[in-house]
Amino acid sequence: MSVNDNRIDARDWSLLAMLSVLWGGSFFFNSAALRELPPLTLVFLRVALGAAMLLPLLRMQGISFPKGVAGWKPFLAIGLLNNVIPFSLIVIGQIFIPSGLASILNATTPLFTVMVMAAVGEEALQMRRVTGVALGLAGVIILRVWGIEARTGQGIGILLCLGGALSYGFAALAARKLLKDSAPLGTAAFQLMASMVMMASVAGVVEQPWRLPMPGLTTWLAVLGLATLSTALAYIVFFQIVRRSGATNVMLVTLLIPVTAILLGWLVLGEPISLREIAGAFVIGSALIVIDGRALRMLQRVV
Repeated sequence: MSVNDNRIDARDWSLLAMLSVLWGGSFFFNSAALRELPPLTLVFLRVALGAAMLLPLLRMQGISFPKGVAGWKPFLAIGLLNNVIPFSLIVIGQIFIPSGLASILNATTPLFTVMVMAAVGEEALQMRRVTGVALGLAGVIILRVWGIEARTGQGIGILLCLGGALSYGFAALAARKLLKDSAPLGTAAFQLMASMVMMASVAGVVEQPWRLPMPGLTTWLAVLGLATLSTALAYIVFFQIVRRSGATNVMLVTLLIPVTAILLGWLVLGEPISLREIAGAFVIGSALIVIDGRALRMLQRVV
């Protein structure tokens, strides 16, 4: 299937919904693990364990490792922009702000992606897409922005999370240019391996994790959930969508994450859903319809 950044089919919408659940859980796992682990060590464990979990799958699928420095260069670039920089900035940001606010700021990723793609001439700055992203951000704000308590250093946390969202925008551009013919499983594994090497150096120098006390069971369970669900499995789905439907469309997942978080709270934890949350979800749904464009074109033909 050829990539078309203006269309998303039913299968890709279902993959986006799945990815929103997997990545939505990362904010919860981060908050739990940060109680006993410093941020850079947490990011290292996330990418290292995620890579380790994908190695057996590479062997089963017969996917070969990249050859030489030239073969690894694309994965180093993707790992830096898609893992090392955003994971580190967001996790450090969550020291200063709650996970709910971090997920809201993460929802600016589609807007940054649209702007980056337009700035380098990869995609036209379509009014429909800009309007849809802005509408989606409004829906996210309706969902979660009220009721969040202010914390000391919140401004720093907000800037760090926005920096992570901007890095994801550049990662989408890099994935589009560098990984056109790479299998999703191979891409997911190799970029995590490259990230593991980079984060081992950074965490080793800054935090010296071998000197830390052994974390408790709850922290290890959070790290395993982060590595297994929110990293290894999530990136297989992520690069599958990039390959099928394009780099800009896959970033729409960040608009869905707050919605899935609320639904999971309702289904799993029995948390009530307020009218404000229903309204926010409706606005986000409307935004995704605008961005997709097919319903609007059908309406124009009818009129």
